[in-house]
Amino acid sequence: MPDFWGDRDRIVRSRERILSGEPALSSLRVPIVNSWHRCQSMGVSPDAALAPPYQPQLDLTGRLPRAAAPVLEQVESQVAGARVGVILADRDGVILRCRAGERALYKHLDAVCLAPGFTYREEYVGTNGIGTTLEERRAFQVFGAEHWVDRLHPFATVGAAVRDPLSGHLEGAIGLVAWCAEYPAMTATLAEAAEAVEQQLLEQYTERERSLLQRFLRAQNGERAAVPDVELDLAAADRGALTENDIILLREKAAELMSTARATVERVPLSRGQLATLVCLPVSGPQGADEGVAVKVSLSTEAAQGRTTATADGTGQSPAQGAPPGPRDGPLPAAGVPVPGGREWEQERHRTAPTAAAAPAQAPREWLLSVGHRDMGRLALAARERLALLYDAGVWIGTALDVTRTAEQLAELVVPRFADFVTVDLLEAVLGGDDPIFADLPLHRAALGSRYTDPPFDPVGARVSFASSAPQARAFADGEAVLEPDLRAVPEWRSQDPDRVGRILRYGIHSLIAVPLRTRGVVLGLASFYRSQESGAFDEDDLHLAEELMARVAICVDNARRFTREQTIALSLQRSLLPGVLPEQTAAEVAHRYLPAEIGMGGAGGDWFDVIPLSGARVALVVGDVVGHGMHAAVTMGRLRTAVHNFAALDLTPDELLGRLDDLVMTIDREESARPGGGDVVGATCLYAVYDPVSQRCAAARAGHPPPAVVRPDGSVYLAELPGGPPLGLGGFPFEAAELHLPEGSQLVLFTDGLIEDRDWDVDFGLEQLRRALAHPDRSPEQTCEAVLRALPGARSSDDVTLLVARTRALGAEHTASWDVPSTPETVRDVRAAAVRQLAEWGLDDCSFTTELLLSELVTNAVRHAHGPIQVRLLRDRALICEVTDGSSTSPHLRHAAATDEGGRGLFLVAQLAQRWGTRYTHEGKVIWTEQPLHPADAAGPLA
Repeated sequence: MPDFWGDRDRIVRSRERILSGEPALSSLRVPIVNSWHRCQSMGVSPDAALAPPYQPQLDLTGRLPRAAAPVLEQVESQVAGARVGVILADRDGVILRCRAGERALYKHLDAVCLAPGFTYREEYVGTNGIGTTLEERRAFQVFGAEHWVDRLHPFATVGAAVRDPLSGHLEGAIGLVAWCAEYPAMTATLAEAAEAVEQQLLEQYTERERSLLQRFLRAQNGERAAVPDVELDLAAADRGALTENDIILLREKAAELMSTARATVERVPLSRGQLATLVCLPVSGPQGADEGVAVKVSLSTEAAQGRTTATADGTGQSPAQGAPPGPRDGPLPAAGVPVPGGREWEQERHRTAPTAAAAPAQAPREWLLSVGHRDMGRLALAARERLALLYDAGVWIGTALDVTRTAEQLAELVVPRFADFVTVDLLEAVLGGDDPIFADLPLHRAALGSRYTDPPFDPVGARVSFASSAPQARAFADGEAVLEPDLRAVPEWRSQDPDRVGRILRYGIHSLIAVPLRTRGVVLGLASFYRSQESGAFDEDDLHLAEELMARVAICVDNARRFTREQTIALSLQRSLLPGVLPEQTAAEVAHRYLPAEIGMGGAGGDWFDVIPLSGARVALVVGDVVGHGMHAAVTMGRLRTAVHNFAALDLTPDELLGRLDDLVMTIDREESARPGGGDVVGATCLYAVYDPVSQRCAAARAGHPPPAVVRPDGSVYLAELPGGPPLGLGGFPFEAAELHLPEGSQLVLFTDGLIEDRDWDVDFGLEQLRRALAHPDRSPEQTCEAVLRALPGARSSDDVTLLVARTRALGAEHTASWDVPSTPETVRDVRAAAVRQLAEWGLDDCSFTTELLLSELVTNAVRHAHGPIQVRLLRDRALICEVTDGSSTSPHLRHAAATDEGGRGLFLVAQLAQRWGTRYTHEGKVIWTEQPLHPADAAGPLA
């Protein structure tokens, strides 16, 4: 067992994180976190004084207190002298019994209102062994600081659910509470006690079966004297003759035979080559009328089955013996009702059984299997069907974590097994994943199940409201299930809504159960079950089943709602971090698509893309993918996208940019690992490409990412041969860039692996589908995106998809001018003159003065401070771009010159005259560039 007491600080920190809206530490048990969220949503304060509701009048004569009393007395004797209390609570959480093994413990229990009469549900006292067991409807343990309320931290509480063994309905809970320690084997002790209480509940059903057993024995033995009472013992079976599965099968068959209306016989093959013959015989009452049924079983080998036949009166007869079988070897446990097997039974059996000498040598072994009323057989069958329905609900419903799909699963499950029609109506806030703050009509129809065509109900998607007198409206308003066995007996509803009620009655619908979907004190919606035509009316047992079923469904719907909300928040965050409108640039025509993963597959992921204008009319195209889904992936994606923007502003080469991004991911990993309780490891891939429209060349590098696809102007498609780098975050591996020649009109297609990967095919098939979709060079990027997404991704893709398509443009010679400049001061004048002539040729005379000033400063700096060849280039794009290239790697820096300084003002002047300016490095040196508007009058600068 973990040291829950020593981990108190860690658990308290987790609770503080939940109170502040942050996720709990991953080391905390998930059921405890779920309970804490429920307590927080119900407004239970951790530091509040405990004041649960108190009921002074307790019914201690009911089924549960009577069945639990002998069991709890035995448990109390086991814990005598220990600081451990034994608790019994009903299904509403009201404590019926609380006794401590040590008297000193009572003052601690009274201090937290752990005493008979107080209601210990989560909504009043937070997470605890009793209340959380009733909420979860299963055994639950809470230790120390795992309790939501501070005042319960000194305790360890363990609870176990107690159910009716026939109906499966939750009757209450028993629990153990220990002070400042765990009592040894608390969970095991409580599980045994809960099973014993359920056995006591089962025996309460057998009182009238005892009298039937007495009558049957008298009739079988020809005795008129009273047969002494016997003790019922499930362990009385001849375990050597039958396996556990054999016994279960025989009990089920016996229950079916008991529910029939006549004497009958049935043969059942068993394990070990045995054959069981079950004979159902009536048991007469004092007046001779049939009051019950007895089921006997005889065992023989498979080889002997030809010698056993069924007669018309339902008795089994063997031709070799010529006599009906009688009781020989004692009883076998009953089906639904146990049969006697104690000492007194053995005495009675030996007193009445035939002698061994009178028994045929080859007679099969025979037992009395079950005695009971026919109603008990029908009850056992009905209980089995209800338990099967609840089991299937636990397995089937809630697997999709989607609100609408969960409602549809309910409809598919209960029709026609439980109802002929079902409607599931939810609050619109629930469908959107929001908290249902205002539980008010109208509702939104989320699912409709029907056994017949053309049901008389509003379709799925309709807004539904009910008259105030309608059973559905009462159930929704009161938060309690409503049973209407006969809809014709609800005149007030018919008078308020005659059209709807008339339509329902004309269809043959006659019975209704309306159950609110209620969990954690909040109503989420309403389910209505209907029966029609030959189906019998709903009864109280059906009402209890519907309540139990909807309690489970409500939790599933609420879990799906919470998951939807978290995924919606993550998706909204991710979309806010992705580009809303692509920036203006002329290097390429770009279109993009982003498809988040389905909610059931994880929702929002870590895919991102970007289009970043760079200096020199170039453009950077980026696609990346952070491992995982949800909020953490979206936040990490935003951090990496911001980093790529910053690194791109430095005009780094693709391989150098990925190297710095790799360092950043490793830093994030170290930060996450240093957090309390650890954190998720960050993994990411990225493809970074820079296209230059002047040279029509593209430099690209990738880190664990699929290479881009290239569509040539002639329609041929190929995957670019880029060196494959490792994913980001591994460190220690260099990245390598490669250059591609992209003629004007080529398409560069960047994508994430979610586009080509699917659980039904391999990656090569996905790539081939992509090639076929791209082999149309006449399409625009928008049309290409649509065509690709029609072919991909597959129907079973579990990842989000990002697609970025760029059709390249070229900046021709008519838009560029360049000059080689000698490293002499006199050349500055020549450069200015050449630039003015070129601007006049382009019709940009308004830019001449500013351009002369900029080039004078930049060329003069290159002549004075740099070395190597100097080149000047003008580009006419969206802006007028001036570039001065030299062989030096030293970058100038902007500074404030003092009043007495002779220099240092040139770059300040450049910064004032240009819209943007900067430096980028090349393999031969550096380029200092400036941008200015083509029409200065439309964008007045700071000096205007």
